[in-house]
Amino acid sequence: MTTKARYSQVIAWFEANMPVAETELHYVNPFQLLISVILAAQCTDKRVNMITPALFEAFPTPEVLAASNVETVYEYIKSVSYPNNKAKHLLGMAQMLLAEFGGQVPSDISELMRLPGVGKKTANVIASVAFEIPALAVDTHVFRVSNRIGLTNNSKKPLETEKELTKHIPKQLWSIAHHWLILHGRYVCIARKPKCEACGLKAYCKYFEKGITV
Repeated sequence: MTTKARYSQVIAWFEANMPVAETELHYVNPFQLLISVILAAQCTDKRVNMITPALFEAFPTPEVLAASNVETVYEYIKSVSYPNNKAKHLLGMAQMLLAEFGGQVPSDISELMRLPGVGKKTANVIASVAFEIPALAVDTHVFRVSNRIGLTNNSKKPLETEKELTKHIPKQLWSIAHHWLILHGRYVCIARKPKCEACGLKAYCKYFEKGITV
């Protein structure tokens, strides 16, 4: 199967079987989403959603968060991965929002990446989810699923995966494709034991084709 054909079949399957695909993080505005995505790095959305209600209530605006301190923020987020670093990132992010962005979360990816705790993946998520700007964030699920299916040619880095995916997926589908691949990786093409027999994509998947699971 050619790369073009594989992409065509995979996209068609997702469009038919997952017409709605959205973030599983709970938020009501870009500021809350930014906090949640920073916290979700190397942590599950489920865990993040457990702690953010109290966090959002305590720190409803960048002003309130910026006026706090690392120790206080830590107490709200200590059950996530790397809470010390993330507490510092959240505080620094809020302070930079006030100092350089008028207290508003920027929509530009390069400006988002200036914020503490925000890399390319996080910036892409904020841009696409909060501001509906075409972007395709590559997290561990997207990276794994893309390589397994054969959408990418065993890419070694997330940026390589992003370049390959955005080259072959129509721009208007970038944002939903991000969620397609995340959700598929989270519930079907899981890391340790992918559920290949139950997978609707197996007819287009290189790993299933070769009888390989990793």
